[in-house]
Amino acid sequence: MPISRRRLLQAAPALASLSVPAAALSSFSAFWLGGCSGQTAAQLPDLPFTQLDGSAHRTTEFKGRVAIVNFWATSCTTCVKEMPQMVETHRRFGAQGLEFLAVAMSYDPPAYVAQFAQSRQLSFRVAIDHDGKLAQGFGDVQLTPTTFVVDRRGQIVKRYIGEPDFAALHELLAQLLAQPAQG
Repeated sequence: MPISRRRLLQAAPALASLSVPAAALSSFSAFWLGGCSGQTAAQLPDLPFTQLDGSAHRTTEFKGRVAIVNFWATSCTTCVKEMPQMVETHRRFGAQGLEFLAVAMSYDPPAYVAQFAQSRQLSFRVAIDHDGKLAQGFGDVQLTPTTFVVDRRGQIVKRYIGEPDFAALHELLAQLLAQPAQG
């Protein structure tokens, strides 16, 4: 259900009383007051990450592929709730070339992340943002879940704060995956 600007402004005093960093509220407010589009014109940042298996990678490895980068935490109830749908999304589109990176926030205990990934049989790449540089590189992500959709050109074409509308996400992924790879 979309939130109107009027409702957001009515909720502003309640949001201000939350123990959320001011920068996060500012980013959140700007996002919602900007029309809830979630659209960005940003290029996928070139950042290193280490998967739970210890292998080192860079986000630019996704260039030429459609990718989802999902920032989450084991302590985030919405993240835990949406994760089965994220797994299903990856299973549905993985064979078509969808890349998926789940980035656990820097405050998440590594043992919790590893246990969660194993017990939920996460079928995609999982990394921990140990130093916060991944979150910072993606626009100083502080709210979880935050999900980015990246096209084959390495452009971030959609940002979701909170649980995505999975039907709309699947439609977007189908469109992006149907586009030919750039040569």
